[in-house]
Amino acid sequence: MALLKLIPTIFYADLAVGRHLFGQGLGFELRYEALSGAQPFCILEKDGVEIYLAQNAALAAQDRPEIRLATDDITGLFAEVQRAAPELLHPNGNRVMRKSWGLLEFALLDKSGVCVLVQQQ
Repeated sequence: MALLKLIPTIFYADLAVGRHLFGQGLGFELRYEALSGAQPFCILEKDGVEIYLAQNAALAAQDRPEIRLATDDITGLFAEVQRAAPELLHPNGNRVMRKSWGLLEFALLDKSGVCVLVQQQ
């Protein structure tokens, strides 16, 4: 038996905020959406990495997650974010920097408070 991947679900009061962060900001593509019903939902994917976004204001108010994405080309991904959605760059992580723990990192922050740290060893 092997674990194959971890797929987080992030809750938003407005699903469009998450789609902007992951879709426009990080270049994830829409794979599935169900916008009617009590809890609109979508699946986004890029390079085999999936994320689930669900619209639920009550759950979104309880937690604004910080997640990490590992890449093998942090400068290339940073350039894509700068071009596509520079407003998403975190004020404290708006450039690629080598951290004291040895990783190269930059960060994105959406208007709901979800933070995505991008890292490369």
